[in-house]
Amino acid sequence: MPGLARKLLVCAAVDGLIIQPLLTKGQTRAPNPVKIKYGDAAVASMPRDQAIVSDSTPPNSSFEAFGIIGLFTVARLSYLVSITGRQQVALIRGHPVYVVTDVALTPCTNQHEAETAIGHTVLKLSRASTEKLADEGSDTASEPDAPPAATGAEDADDPGAQSDRDTPQPLGDPGARKGIAQDVFRKSGSYGRIAQKWFSNKAWMANRRQSLGLSGVGPATVAEPETDEVDDSKNGADDNELSKTVAEENVDTPPPAPTAGESLTPKLLRMAHIWFGTSKSFFFSYDVDLTRSISNQAAIGSRIPLNRVADPLFFWNQSLLRPFMSLGDESLLLPVMQGFVGQRSFVVDRHPPQVDSQKDSMELNEITASPPGSPQQERASIDLRPSEKKYVMTIVSRRLVKRAGLRYLRRGIDEEGFTANSVETEQILSSPSWEPSSKIYSFVQVRGSIPLFFTQSPYSLKPIPVLKHSPEANFHAFSKQFNWMGKRYGSLQLVNLVEKRGVEAIVGNEYEKNVERYNQEKQQGTDPLAFEWFDFHSACRGMKFENVSQLLDTLGDKVERSGSTVETNNGVERRQNGVLRTNCMDCLDRTNVCQSSFGKFMLDLQLKEEGFDVNVQLDQENTWFNTLWADNGDAISKQYASTAAMKGDYTRTKKRDYRGMVNDLGLSLTRFYNGMVNDHFSQAAIDFFLGNVTSLVFDEFEANMMTKDPGVSMSRMRELAIETSQKIAIENDNEDFMAGWTLLTPHASDTIKSSPFEEVVLLLTDKALYLCRFDWNLDKVSSFERVELAHVEGITVGTYITNVLSPAHADEKKNMGLVITYEPGKTDIKRTNTRSLSSLPDEGGNSVHADNGGGILSSITGGSSRATEERVARKKVAFKALYSHTAISDAQGARPLTEIEQVNNIAAEIERLVLAGRPPPPDIAGSEGAKDGGGINKGVGLVTRADIMSLEDAKRSTGLFDQLGHTIKKLVWA
Repeated sequence: MPGLARKLLVCAAVDGLIIQPLLTKGQTRAPNPVKIKYGDAAVASMPRDQAIVSDSTPPNSSFEAFGIIGLFTVARLSYLVSITGRQQVALIRGHPVYVVTDVALTPCTNQHEAETAIGHTVLKLSRASTEKLADEGSDTASEPDAPPAATGAEDADDPGAQSDRDTPQPLGDPGARKGIAQDVFRKSGSYGRIAQKWFSNKAWMANRRQSLGLSGVGPATVAEPETDEVDDSKNGADDNELSKTVAEENVDTPPPAPTAGESLTPKLLRMAHIWFGTSKSFFFSYDVDLTRSISNQAAIGSRIPLNRVADPLFFWNQSLLRPFMSLGDESLLLPVMQGFVGQRSFVVDRHPPQVDSQKDSMELNEITASPPGSPQQERASIDLRPSEKKYVMTIVSRRLVKRAGLRYLRRGIDEEGFTANSVETEQILSSPSWEPSSKIYSFVQVRGSIPLFFTQSPYSLKPIPVLKHSPEANFHAFSKQFNWMGKRYGSLQLVNLVEKRGVEAIVGNEYEKNVERYNQEKQQGTDPLAFEWFDFHSACRGMKFENVSQLLDTLGDKVERSGSTVETNNGVERRQNGVLRTNCMDCLDRTNVCQSSFGKFMLDLQLKEEGFDVNVQLDQENTWFNTLWADNGDAISKQYASTAAMKGDYTRTKKRDYRGMVNDLGLSLTRFYNGMVNDHFSQAAIDFFLGNVTSLVFDEFEANMMTKDPGVSMSRMRELAIETSQKIAIENDNEDFMAGWTLLTPHASDTIKSSPFEEVVLLLTDKALYLCRFDWNLDKVSSFERVELAHVEGITVGTYITNVLSPAHADEKKNMGLVITYEPGKTDIKRTNTRSLSSLPDEGGNSVHADNGGGILSSITGGSSRATEERVARKKVAFKALYSHTAISDAQGARPLTEIEQVNNIAAEIERLVLAGRPPPPDIAGSEGAKDGGGINKGVGLVTRADIMSLEDAKRSTGLFDQLGHTIKKLVWA
């Protein structure tokens, strides 16, 4: 079976996009080419005799890639994401590990658009290659005595490594820039419509990406590595030239109006390019499984493809690769992992020289991807004294795909027991050559948000945590979290770093209470949770971060007993027994400081086991160690909060001063801005790429400028709300519960046009309707109203459009509702949950005081400012059906009723019970032909079909300020 393809040729054919794996050193036969059909993006394998010969392709019609991230489709448009830039950051078991530095997004719509995009990729790669050669020539001229480059050992391990010392070469003539410029912005097609905005947007410039915290130096890797990265900051002039070309073109046929999803496609493509490529957040290897720690890896030398052994919890492009998984050829299935990989080498001495012998001191050395002939600072093994030994330390941080996302949009836990910002960090100590006879040490730590349901507003620099859902729901999810963690890691030591006083104590106290309950109710054979609450801010007040040592004094013995995993001769000699789980509020800054301290503590123990005393080494600052951990913290922070980690100055130097505080202030303001402006769309894109939602998420985003959390099952929440409402509202045992639904209703009283709308529970018994306002944060009924079925006089079913601010809101098929008209009576009551439920009877026909508490059903019993002495007693309450197809429900495979089916079923059921309870009219009493078997009067109905609010009504009611406000929101968030 051929291994993973290390080089690919991507080109556009007449009927589809062709991916041709290239033959690399060590392979006897190249895998079959793969075709992605235009239009429906169907993926199929092609016969080998139809393979493309690179020399035969026309100029600018193909490019080389280092792998495939995947394929996604949005608004009928499909795009292939391929890796065009990579940078080696480490060697693990002798095999190179890469970070993705650039990607190409190639449309699979038609040949013209595919060729246009490929031409632009060729142009970028040609320019990058030329600039790289020029830079190398300049370096050679300035250093005439530099030794020539040589092929390193790593090239033998990676058959494709030698050929990708340079940026992948575009195939064909790199010239004809003018023709490509004209092709990129051709007259028609979805790609052409967005190309000008995409390729000329300022966000492509490096300084803009750095300001967003997505580029900069990137995840810390190695000193001065060779890179396949494309420098986009130098493309601005060409992009402006392309924009001018577009301005001069005449478009014969205007493009069709884009759908909601299509209008956001340019932003999605920019997000995909930055997220997958220039953010340097994704890592891969052709030979090593990065998704599993050493203690969790399969047998070394296994021939099972990486995509099969990769841990699904850390396999970030599994959903995007799904179209390729049915081919039977796994050469394209390259797993990528989000997180961090960094590596440093260092030297220790069993018998350190005297202090005056500085040249023999322990020093910083870095594993680099540079050719061995290039200038380096590290000492060669032959220069080491007999008492010295060189080691390599590698940090691999793996971010979970579960509850993935951005800071204030993903907090706490989900129903499956996974927490936000969950990262497994492995610290590996090994010899530089990774020979089997040498010991390999692995120490694993984890971090994750406080495992409770809670939220925080992004519109505050110090937001107050708001606990959500019932204690039982929280404990159920809490138990799931530590049940699966216990099975995976063994005994758990929880380290809680939040404040014991102030706003953070709200969730900190609940966390401690749930730990105590878990230990009391734990199953037999389950280890209890060890909980340590260390108030970081209190202990380190006054910039005394060295007080973290107090935490080590408390937990040091337990960390030592847990130990680390040790592997020798391809077998596990000892396994780590337990894991440290550390959290603060964001699981970023304070967590980074403490985890690095735990890592240094374990490194000292491992070196002591090897026979080295770290306390007598000349270099006690350990700059190389601090830098590696600080880079890890910055990478994790950028992925979750879009900025580098705060308190990074202490992590790097073990010193804290006012400059670090000023830098932290700037990072806080940047996080605040990103939380308000950028994160909402980015979160929708992340959920989409992970397969948690469908492309409908972009329609929903354009309509509401918000996204929903796929980690919380709304169907389960609604079932729970109906069940809870039934227990609270229906008190009479003589009433039979018939059905329950969740619907939208106006907040204001007795109206159909008022906003905002809120989701409520409608219950139906054989005697009455119950309209319950539900507190979705606390899972409690806040108020309910009972209306006798005998008082219902009519039901109107029809189109219910409340505004026309977005295409989804103006869709006449999706926006359906019903209005129930009734005459209040003495037996109709309203009860409000003010710790004790209080009743407000409605004395039929008389005015009732307005509900100052703002109950959702005040439209039934509330007073009116237009009340007169002869007011009409008849009232109405309007309901709007929930959208049946959502980005979350479709991704989960649900097939709910359509909106019109929902309202028709509800209206028919209410009508049936109302008519069944009415006596027959006197003129037809006793007439057998006038009744059916159930006693319902034939020919007498309550349901009428009419527009509740038509499209024209909605256009008239949508005011100028509403439209202006929505436009401003789109400018800011979309």
